[in-house]
Amino acid sequence: MLDPFARCRLHDDFEPVTEMGAYPYYRAVRERLATGEVLVDGRVLVAAGSNDYLGLSTDPRLKDAACRAVRRLGTGTSGSRLVNGSLSLHEELEGRLAAFLGQEAAMVTPTGFLANLALGALVGPRDTVLADHLIHASLLDAVRLSRARLRRYRHNDLDHLARLLESGDPSGAGLILTEGMFSSTGTLGDLPGIAGLARRHGVRLALDGAHDIGLLGAGGRGAAEHFGLEDAVDLHTLAFSKCFGTTGGAVAGPGQIIVYLRHHARSMVFSAALSPASTAAALAALDIIETEPERRHRALVAAARLRADLSGLGFETGTSETTIIPVHVGDILLCCRLWRELFDEGVFATAMVPPSVPAGRALIRVSATALHTDAQLDRIVTAFAAAGRRLGLIGG
Repeated sequence: MLDPFARCRLHDDFEPVTEMGAYPYYRAVRERLATGEVLVDGRVLVAAGSNDYLGLSTDPRLKDAACRAVRRLGTGTSGSRLVNGSLSLHEELEGRLAAFLGQEAAMVTPTGFLANLALGALVGPRDTVLADHLIHASLLDAVRLSRARLRRYRHNDLDHLARLLESGDPSGAGLILTEGMFSSTGTLGDLPGIAGLARRHGVRLALDGAHDIGLLGAGGRGAAEHFGLEDAVDLHTLAFSKCFGTTGGAVAGPGQIIVYLRHHARSMVFSAALSPASTAAALAALDIIETEPERRHRALVAAARLRADLSGLGFETGTSETTIIPVHVGDILLCCRLWRELFDEGVFATAMVPPSVPAGRALIRVSATALHTDAQLDRIVTAFAAAGRRLGLIGG
């Protein structure tokens, strides 16, 4: 038999990237500051690729809530939710989340990835899942584990989705998977069109709100509220690692479905329960999301300014209207070189290369947060201007 270890090597593109010191991943942060900055390699950099859109991960209220929970309940939960790991704190958070999202029930999971993976329990080999081409890897893994048939439609292409629905197998169940706010492009899922097709064809709609719940909508309830379509979504998933400033995730939907997932979703049944610290922090974050709308307003205003400035320099920034601004580069090597140039200029951004994005569409992901000051936004733009000119990405 062949040795599986012999195949374990990085993509060929990363060899020159590493040699030139532009490898952009696993950079250790020494300290995360409450000013929207991070300490890396002894330097203070502007955090320009963070998912912490509301700036809550360093908020004293979340840290105090987490510390109180640790003192009362310890650092772990000793087991899965099914057996001995459930806490009344989990149940409190689940009740609050269900009410917040206008759903009957919610199920808290250790990570957002595991929340999405739980959806695999809803479908099986005779069923069909229709998924946007840009959905997160966790959703793709959920479908693969379910052994359902996966049919992917082009990003937000309603005509393509309609054709796939019309050619579907009527003997099996159908489920549409999309995201409220896509993590690589910052674009919103075309929820009005997708929800209409779901109703017309009698299939269920599951919406991944990892990036938009807490940020979008008048009450911060995400893309569904933003479009006025909260009743059209059958199931929500969310991640606490974005707007909630901690770790963990949840699934929210009809009570019967949540009970089913509690007993049949392997990612729930066989995972240790969410830690007391993260659970308490998520509850504190929900309080802030509900009472301080100015945080999401500031993040969106900062993003609009940053997008306009970067576009004005000549960078291709796509059609996002959210806190995520994709700076399209295309080539992997050039993208990593731009990341390194930005790093040297004092900006800690995120390089996204395949398979996180389609082949030939490598990009620098920039995100604005509620903590970013106007001076920090200026620093980000100045860094892009200098780096982009050195690499010939924009005019001099």
